[in-house]
Amino acid sequence: MVADIVAEVAGDNAEVAALMGEGVDPHLYKPTRDDVAELLDADIVFYSGLMLEGRMSDTFTQVGRSGKPVFAVTEGIDESYLREPPEFAGHFDPHVWMDVHAWSECVALVARELGNFDAAHAAEYQKNAEEYRAELQRMDEYARESIASIPPEQRLLVTAHDAFGYFARAYDIEVMSAQGITTESEPGLDDINRLVDAIVERKVQAIFVESSVSNKNVQAIVEGAADRGHTVIIGGSLYSDAMGPAGTYEGTYIGMMDHNVTTIARALGGQAPEAGLNGKLAAAQGETATGN
Repeated sequence: MVADIVAEVAGDNAEVAALMGEGVDPHLYKPTRDDVAELLDADIVFYSGLMLEGRMSDTFTQVGRSGKPVFAVTEGIDESYLREPPEFAGHFDPHVWMDVHAWSECVALVARELGNFDAAHAAEYQKNAEEYRAELQRMDEYARESIASIPPEQRLLVTAHDAFGYFARAYDIEVMSAQGITTESEPGLDDINRLVDAIVERKVQAIFVESSVSNKNVQAIVEGAADRGHTVIIGGSLYSDAMGPAGTYEGTYIGMMDHNVTTIARALGGQAPEAGLNGKLAAAQGETATGN
């Protein structure tokens, strides 16, 4: 998601390399020697921050101490806006990109720092940033309208891990997850039963897996609901900590969010075009999984 911002703002003035590709879980990612070499070879480095890349934090610090310009894009977001739920043990929730409006604030930081580094193209970076932020505003409006179309009693988003807190707050949908903020944690039986109770009580139609997280806990929830006589489907796979395949629409930040919003809205009884905001989404991914 960070590489996508930088590519949009930099345009043809930079070669942008992303260390983490499709389906990679940043919470668990360990930097390789090649990663460190690539960071040291770069002219400027951007990363998400807020401890998202937990095992790479020391690496970014070391690269910064070498004199390299290194920036966490989330520094562009006012701290008062950041979520700090009790279960996050005193840390901010790093999944800010799930709120398109908030993520747009990171674009401004990237444009500013690229302009400071490469003053000759500063005006171009600013122009690119303004155009990209206009696209993000359109995506944000689509998300608000699509999620609002879900019937209130169905407006419960059940996912594999706790990556959708900002999404919930921004687009007015309740979110429950099997795992916490990091995929290193494992839910207990009480956690699974809590989710099953909520799904059965509210007759929720669909729950969701994530592209970068194991779906075993979601399958356990589906089976638990089936044991209680309620059929719930897996409404699709959502992009949480990683985008779609490189070179595809879903492999862009806007495509990722378009996919998520459209998939959630359609699976939970809301209204959204099958091909999404820009008519570019691949075929729907929903599947029935009853556990019977």
